[in-house]
Amino acid sequence: MCPKQTRVVSAVLAAVFAVAAPIHANGQISQDKQSKHRMSVEMLERMIADASSGSTVVIPPGTYRGQLKVRSPVVLDGQGEVTIDGEGIGTVIEITAPSVTVRNIRVTGSGDNVTGEPAAIRVLAPAVVIEHNVITDALFGIDLRESSDSVVRYNDITGKPLEPGRRGDGIRLWWSHHCTVEDNIVRQARDMVFWYSEGLKISRNVVSGSRYGLHFMYSHDTTLEENELASNSVGVYLMYSNRITLIANRMTDNRGASGYGIGLKDCDDIELFGNALLANRVGIYIDNAPSSIDSIGSISSNMIAFNEIGLLATPNTHSNTIVSNAFIENEEQAATHGRGDLGNNTFSTAGTGNFWSDYAGFDHDRDGIGDLAYAPRNLFAAIVSREPNLRFFMHSPAQQAVDFTARALPELRPQPVFIDEHPLVKAPSIDITMPKHQSTPWHLAIVGICLIGGVACLGSWLYWEQPLGQTATKDVP
Repeated sequence: MCPKQTRVVSAVLAAVFAVAAPIHANGQISQDKQSKHRMSVEMLERMIADASSGSTVVIPPGTYRGQLKVRSPVVLDGQGEVTIDGEGIGTVIEITAPSVTVRNIRVTGSGDNVTGEPAAIRVLAPAVVIEHNVITDALFGIDLRESSDSVVRYNDITGKPLEPGRRGDGIRLWWSHHCTVEDNIVRQARDMVFWYSEGLKISRNVVSGSRYGLHFMYSHDTTLEENELASNSVGVYLMYSNRITLIANRMTDNRGASGYGIGLKDCDDIELFGNALLANRVGIYIDNAPSSIDSIGSISSNMIAFNEIGLLATPNTHSNTIVSNAFIENEEQAATHGRGDLGNNTFSTAGTGNFWSDYAGFDHDRDGIGDLAYAPRNLFAAIVSREPNLRFFMHSPAQQAVDFTARALPELRPQPVFIDEHPLVKAPSIDITMPKHQSTPWHLAIVGICLIGGVACLGSWLYWEQPLGQTATKDVP
């Protein structure tokens, strides 16, 4: 390549990377650019006050410092070029007007005094939309109080780097009915929690590195669909909440002290359908659910695999229909939390039960249903249900000796904790739909277009600079 071509190549590449460099992976303009415009939030408050109701306020690019109060129903749009920094003091953005939208803003630096519950964004009015924001270094991420008919979507939330006991909630709803919470990413928070809120739609959220991925208290008539909850202490925990449906959620590697993929406590009319519970301490935990005599719980078509315990329930658990699930390679497929059995629940209905990977029966007529009932009689598991600390000896020679003795002396074998009269001999096909995250972000698309365009221009120039009829040759030694 001649010196002239070298200079042109260098110029083209420099131009391409000059365009791409300011754009970060989170979609925000580079800090160097923002540092040129560091202003107080008072300027924003004046802009909002001067705007007409329902209008869009496009914030000039830059970093704004302080605590912003939004008291008028406007659309506040940072267009991905704005940071509001609370500088570690109190709540960063507080919304007291209904029908406000906050979008495309980076919010950072709430206070850290848990008694004041400072948040990145606090909403104190109904019909508010919080979307496409990036929240960092916040004790509480997005906090809705008496904010019915609101929408929280496509936000990326990272809590403060604190011990779990000192963190705030990534998203919290208090007495906020008929809200939609979807397509959010939450990391390093306490919970995504819902208190006294009804008629919610919770979809396609991703929560990791937190205490409870989704936590419900006294919240009813809600649907949870296609959420991904991984590496938390607990995936989903429902307490004193009724008429909740969980569909196609994925709970993996939730291994805290309790480590439930899904936990149910004193809940009525719960439906679990098509969920994946993988590699948790306990796949599904049930404590007195249903709590009402006339209520029925439904657990069907779930994949419950590679957990320490697939299904764990207190002996007073009753009226759950547990069918068409796949229990695969759990260390213990199903057990009671304490003495007793699960006989008040139904493990097969209309001739269909569940698939158990350790089922040793046969299917003589090849109808897909085992000819013998599945009735596990594990002596070591029975001992552990009475003395949970003995789980320490799982997979040890001590366990093997106990189970061998029970097989050699059938009179020592305990009564089965439950019986599945019609076990499936083949695992049912269960469609687990993963959350559909956002497509390639706009900033990455711009980088790609710049790179492709630059290379194309460079290739064309090199082609036309080469004399007509001349071909590139390689010297042969």
